[in-house]
Amino acid sequence: MIRSLPVIAVLGLALSACTQQQPPQARGAAFYAKYCTSCHGTSAQGDGPVAASFRVSPPNLTLISERNGGVFPTDDVMAQINGYEGRHQFGGMPEFQKDLNGPVVDYVAASGEIIKTPQALVDVAVYLESIQQD
Repeated sequence: MIRSLPVIAVLGLALSACTQQQPPQARGAAFYAKYCTSCHGTSAQGDGPVAASFRVSPPNLTLISERNGGVFPTDDVMAQINGYEGRHQFGGMPEFQKDLNGPVVDYVAASGEIIKTPQALVDVAVYLESIQQD
């Protein structure tokens, strides 16, 4: 049993390294699958299994660019996903700030400001941008 501990540790590190070597879109898709499909659905069209239980339907995430004049508003999307404590206490989208733990990267906002941002947040925004309908 003691001999297997180093092997388990090495396998864990290898798995972690593989996950980080995936492209951002794939990591973002995995985050989406874990945290977003129950409301927004696997199609991202607001048709998740719990969507019907809400007073306001979750939005179709494949039309974000269309609703924004053909431009994907990355900063706004990330702000909505990240949230902040208390923001959604009366309903609406849950706060995902605590689920975005992990590596932090320098994100260049539309304003040009460099912001330390969770890699997972950038990844899910990349994924959402990739599924926009024309």
